[in-house]
Amino acid sequence: MHPVVDQQKTWFQKGHTKSYEFRRKQLERLKKMLITFEKPILDALKFDLNKSEYEAYASELAFLKSEIHHQMKDLKKLMRPEKVKAPLTHTGSKNYIYKEPYGTVLVIAPWNYPVQLALAPVIGAVAAGNTVIIKPSELTPTVSWVIKKMIEQYFPPEYIAVLEGDKEVTQQLLDSPLDYVFFTGSVPVGKIVMEQAGKRLIPVTLELGGKSPAIVHKDAKLDLAAKRIVWGKYTNAGQTCIAPDYLFVHQDVKEELIAKIQHYTAEFYGNAPLENPDYVKIVNDKHFDRIKGYLNDGTTLSGGAFDSVRRKIEPTLLDDVSWDDSVMQDEIFGPVLPILTYENLDEAIEQITDRPKPLALYYFGESEENQEKVIQSVGFGGGCINDTLYHILNPYLPFGGVGESGIGSYHGKYSFDTFTHHKSITKQSTKFDQNFRYPGSEVGLKIIKRIFG
Repeated sequence: MHPVVDQQKTWFQKGHTKSYEFRRKQLERLKKMLITFEKPILDALKFDLNKSEYEAYASELAFLKSEIHHQMKDLKKLMRPEKVKAPLTHTGSKNYIYKEPYGTVLVIAPWNYPVQLALAPVIGAVAAGNTVIIKPSELTPTVSWVIKKMIEQYFPPEYIAVLEGDKEVTQQLLDSPLDYVFFTGSVPVGKIVMEQAGKRLIPVTLELGGKSPAIVHKDAKLDLAAKRIVWGKYTNAGQTCIAPDYLFVHQDVKEELIAKIQHYTAEFYGNAPLENPDYVKIVNDKHFDRIKGYLNDGTTLSGGAFDSVRRKIEPTLLDDVSWDDSVMQDEIFGPVLPILTYENLDEAIEQITDRPKPLALYYFGESEENQEKVIQSVGFGGGCINDTLYHILNPYLPFGGVGESGIGSYHGKYSFDTFTHHKSITKQSTKFDQNFRYPGSEVGLKIIKRIFG
């Protein structure tokens, strides 16, 4: 067993995390920690990813503060045992669902939103009464260092600990008897994590990704669609798991939509995005070279320039691509938007459903009939009608994937539920006994048939 896992499991078993008062106090400490370390966090995000203060605060810190607020607001209600109904066979009994923390949770964080995606699961795990080990991404080392320093300042390691390092550290942890594993990252690594956790039958949540489409039908309000697609695609230079991965547009509105996308790209990032001081860079050389390779596919309509020294790639539109091109094989995770065209909506739906279920889907169009058709016909984790990304900001909606895009969900009460074992309890009456259930009962079979048919 990894010594930190041993330390946390021993501390957890003493019952320190169980009370409402303790959990609420820790959520308050998390909020205070984020306020105290706001500047180091923003500076680290600027250094590792070149995130502007606005983008870093809005997409990372504001999100976490909102999550803490909702957990604190609902915590007492979420912790309370839930009384449930009982069938006729249980007459006289009282039945409850008790909310029990799993124990020691491992959170494996990615690099693209290295603060938000490291700490959002922690907020849910703390609210649910668990201890937590955080494994931040080694690809954003400055952020990882700040996370470690601030957690060490505010929490003892037997409660919340940060372990830095590469995949060997993760492997050592997965070889220990953890009680839950929460992983955010790529599909290939997610499969490895699930396989390793499966050896010990450790439950997992996997937040993965996939090729999330944005469908623009001929009745869409094109100006608004273009504006919201540009925002959703190029935020964080496309390094967002729910970013529109490719554009599926009706042939009748394709040219007009492309012109509007180009307009808003210039409005948001300037005519020379590579010179924009707030335009986010690609995280490392490996990912930069991978994304740059996609520029060889199709026809470049706009963008396409890059800066290898600063690891920046312009917001790029690619036309004349096919499903066989490299850019359509895997999740792009960068500022390259390939365009596919369709004649009728059924054609687009069929091509999307022939492939693994994406983490998100975005549909732009005014017909409610077509909106429902897309929602009901295509399997995906979650998404928006006439917008992008915005569903993730609603704490009352669960966020998670399906199939290859992930297992499980979180945010708001769903985070509490994810890190909670729901224990079923029947409190049986001792005032009378139902003898029909015992062997030898003369009327037992008749009563069972009458009850169950």
